Amino acid sequence: MGGLGVQVQSVAMGWQVYDLSRQAHLSVNYASFNVAMIGLITFAPLFFLALPAGVAADHYDRKRIMMLCYCGELIPAAILTASELFGFTSVPLLLSVAVIFGASRAFLQPASTALGPMLVPRELLPRAIAWNSLAGQFASIFGPALAGGLLLLSPAAAFAGPFLLYLAALTSLTQVRGVTRPQSLGGSRWEMVKEGLAYVWTNKVVFGAISLDLAAVILAGAMALLPAFARDILKVGPEGFGLFRSSVALGSASAALMLAARPIRTKAGLKMFVCVAIFCAANAAFGLSRSLPLSIALLALMGAVDQVSVFVRQTLVQLNAPDEMRGRVAAVSTLFISASNELGEFRGGLVARFLGPVSAVVYGGLAGLVVTGVWARLFPALRTADRLE
Repeated sequence: MGGLGVQVQSVAMGWQVYDLSRQAHLSVNYASFNVAMIGLITFAPLFFLALPAGVAADHYDRKRIMMLCYCGELIPAAILTASELFGFTSVPLLLSVAVIFGASRAFLQPASTALGPMLVPRELLPRAIAWNSLAGQFASIFGPALAGGLLLLSPAAAFAGPFLLYLAALTSLTQVRGVTRPQSLGGSRWEMVKEGLAYVWTNKVVFGAISLDLAAVILAGAMALLPAFARDILKVGPEGFGLFRSSVALGSASAALMLAARPIRTKAGLKMFVCVAIFCAANAAFGLSRSLPLSIALLALMGAVDQVSVFVRQTLVQLNAPDEMRGRVAAVSTLFISASNELGEFRGGLVARFLGPVSAVVYGGLAGLVVTGVWARLFPALRTADRLE
């Protein structure tokens, strides 16, 4: 429920920022840049809070942290709903609300990632990760489509929907049973932060996996520019925008379903690098496409190969990290992943501001291919990583 709420809210915010910018007679390039600012502003709280959030996840009850975070996510949804109902929505308001949302997500991700292995036996963890990813991808499929439909009904409905979904997620968490508080080893908060950072840095498989995602996705990320492609390049409107977002999620869900049935067992590192390279190449091809079916197919391919690389990375991180350190490792991983997504969106919007959205996507995909090759040379331990068990 919470993941579905995030999808609906993020799509609605992106569309509203772009649409309000265009209504103010800003150019396509400026409007694309404004959408990209959502990513940067959402990431800013995470940059400052990720390490304290990791310490919290290794020190306090992880279930309670998640519940508090969902309470925090109710606030921006309520503000945006009220702004639409009473007519004071603006781009600055939407960007300001993104700060609150980012702060809640900063604490939610490490706690939720670290909680899973406490509830699932180790031998079932890879399959559980795949099923969890599948559930998330179904939210990604239906979320954009639901957001598009709610936006057609009214923007207020598009923000009221996430409020109800966050409330449902909060209620469902109260039903979780079992031990949800880690066995803390003590020590000062600063010592715990240093211990987590040292572990990630010295474990080259873990560090290589999460830094590859950071480097490649920052360069090869087209998601923030989808409103520009939907509204002004392919001219398919909000319905097409929702279809674009759903296509990525459909590809991801198909791959997650395959992984849930048959998880990767061998040559995991090599398969991860191949999938990242395909993701970057498909990103560049999407920028050049002027065919709606081809664009949809490329986005679905991007979603599928990205899901495989995400599965390998999450499994490596969760299997390698000891439970008492899993929150801090998850926090560093979340910081890198969010940096890749949010800063990647900002990078795309910034380049689009000067070169246009098409060039931003095409050049970013090609640069991502180069980075993937460099990382394959820098992290041979990751490239040759074999089994996930």
